Amino acid sequence: MKQGRLLPIYIGAYLVFLYLPVALIPLFSFNDSIQAAFPMKGLTLEWYRTLLQTPAIGQALRNSLFIALAAASIATLCATTITYLEVFPRPVLSRLIGVLARLPILIPGVIVGIALLILVNLAGLGPSRIAIVLGHVLVCLPAAVTVLRARFAAIPRSIAEAAADLGASDFTVFRRAVLPLAWSAIGSAFTLSFLTSFDEFIVAYFLAGTEPTLPLYIWSQLRFPKSLPVVMALGALILLVSALLAGLAELLRRRSRV
Repeated sequence: MKQGRLLPIYIGAYLVFLYLPVALIPLFSFNDSIQAAFPMKGLTLEWYRTLLQTPAIGQALRNSLFIALAAASIATLCATTITYLEVFPRPVLSRLIGVLARLPILIPGVIVGIALLILVNLAGLGPSRIAIVLGHVLVCLPAAVTVLRARFAAIPRSIAEAAADLGASDFTVFRRAVLPLAWSAIGSAFTLSFLTSFDEFIVAYFLAGTEPTLPLYIWSQLRFPKSLPVVMALGALILLVSALLAGLAELLRRRSRV
């Protein structure tokens, strides 16, 4: 009984510890002062107006959107192929490829960033947006594979077997029998991959050239105290969009289980 009373207290304390600092960012983004401290001096929208009038932020946002869309598209396509082969046809190397696709999540981001920097330099690409896209595909792939593998594993194998017995080729089985049942999971995997790429910092830090992503721009502005309110306004908008996209991904994931 005592443990039953302590559990809600523990959960409440955990949620406050985890989300209270995050909640302070939108709050201080309206503070009429460059100091993030209580008591607040007043409410203002000046930092949001400054945010919209800063060209560097717009350019960093466009870079992040391009990279996130490209990385999420490639990662979702690769994850769909890998998980389908792992669950249904099951060629000899499919399980090994599936394990390798999920392995980057266990490797520290600094190690991944250094390794990719060496690779893109050897390949002649150098730090650039293309290099970041390739690095983010590696980062996004584990999440996409995990989501899609759970969905493909839930699809009865009898559906694919029945289609094959009726003379359908492997590609037709995938396109006509399996893929329609996995669209919502594919959408969830794409959304999670997009969020992962958009928010990723460590790999982008090593691979960015002269065109920084939005997280890199935010990092560069933290050195200047006068830029802190604008960074908080930007962070508040990113939190809002991320929460909406995360909710969409969860909705699609739950729909895929129906």
